[in-house]
Formats: sequence, C-alpha cells, structure tokens
Amino acid sequence: MQRRHFLTSSTAAGLGMAIGAPRVTAREGMHGGGQPVPRQILIAGGGFGTAFIGYMARLTGKERPRLCYLPTASADRESGIIRWYENCAPLDVEPSVQESFISSYSTDRSWEEIFLSVDGIVVSGGNTLNQQAIWKAQGIDVVLREAWERGVVLGGASAGSLCWFEEGTTDSRPREVTKIECLGFLRGSHSPHYDAEAARRPTYHRLIRSGALKPGYACDNDAGIWFVDNEVRGVVKTRADARVWHVSLQDGDIVERELPGEMIA
Repeated sequence: MQRRHFLTSSTAAGLGMAIGAPRVTAREGMHGGGQPVPRQILIAGGGFGTAFIGYMARLTGKERPRLCYLPTASADRESGIIRWYENCAPLDVEPSVQESFISSYSTDRSWEEIFLSVDGIVVSGGNTLNQQAIWKAQGIDVVLREAWERGVVLGGASAGSLCWFEEGTTDSRPREVTKIECLGFLRGSHSPHYDAEAARRPTYHRLIRSGALKPGYACDNDAGIWFVDNEVRGVVKTRADARVWHVSLQDGDIVERELPGEMIA
C-alpha cells in the first residue's frame, strides 16, 4: 500500500477543488423559476458539529437558511436531536427536525412538503442499513434525490456521509464491518471514521483490492468533503491532523492520495 501526499495548491486545482470560502457554480438544468442550480453535498467522516453546519449554511447562499435534521439512522434519538439544536444555537440558521418514526395523526405534511421546503438537510449518524431500509419503505430516498436536484444542500457524518454514495463500509450488521449499497447520488465508495475505528481502514482496503468496492473517499473524523455535481470542490476539517484520502487500486496495490484540506471554525 502506498500513501501519496498531495498538499499543494496546484494539486488542488487539478482535483477541481476550491480552497477558501465556499463558492458554487451552476450545473446544467433548470428548476423553479428557470434558474440553474448546483447539486451540493457536504460530508464528514464523523463529527458534523457547529463548524460543519455553519459551512453548509454558507453553501445554501441564504441569509438565514432553513436546515432540517433527519435522524433516521439513530432511530430519532432524543440526545442527538438536543445536540443538533445546541450545535445550531450559535449560528444564524432556522433549525428543524424531521423524525422518521411518525404517525399520520402527528404528521400533517408530506415528505415532499417537508424536505423541499428547506435549504439544507443534515443526516444523522447511526445504523446506515436501517436508515436505507426505512427511507426506501417511506419513499424518503426519492424525495431526497428531488431535493438534491432542486439545490437543497445535503450532508452529514458517518451514516450521514455514507448514505449519499453508491457503496461503502458499514458497521450496521452483526460481527464485522461489511459492504453496503446506498443512494448513489455520489459515485464510487466511501469509508467514514477512517482514523477512529480500527477495522475501517483494513476493511476498506481489502474490499477495494478484491473488487467488491469501487475506489472512493475515506474521511477521518472531523474531516470532510464538499461535492458539487459529483466533483470534489473542497476539503475541510475542524482538527489539524484530520485527513481525507482518495483510495484506489493501481497495479494490484492500494494507493491513498491525501486531498489538501483547510481548517474551518
């Protein structure tokens, strides 16, 4: 296995990455009033706190963006919902929460009305396998794609980062970390918690080497990637030694390319 460090601005430019304040460019296609919009996703390997939420808020381009927390993977855990509001408190945002364990009597709007009326959606960590099953049963997966196509910024950490990719590694099943297939908004594979859980890195390498997983992106906790239309536009982190890697197979050997990141606060 080879590790290659790409930390220069020239390399960043070659990867299509924007270093500094977030900027977006429009993709082809129209929505709403006929204006082209970018499809944006902001992920982190773990730890989507105030700094990441604030970064997402800026990506929306709104003065006081409406940000919705979707804690399906954590079974709508109350402690995570409380932490969401605590993380949003220092920011000029309008936070909300949409639980998935609902009833018709307490939920008087459709999923479309809920998720297409906000500017950003942050997905919780937790059990990705259960999250995907519930979203598909409820039709939330379809609505999330429509939201993305309409320019709603999507994001999250752990299960909230893995869910957007074609596939990746999950601890959602008994006994061992395994492969999971997800929504496929982002091409390739993903491994969260790359530096925080001992099984993550060797499992990711083994599955890519065997051909079970496509090449993709591995994120340490507190480090993440901003995607625009499936292109890496920036790498951000809240811890100096947190890193992001592109992991691929070359001549039978795993190669990790470090993507340059900037600190956000």
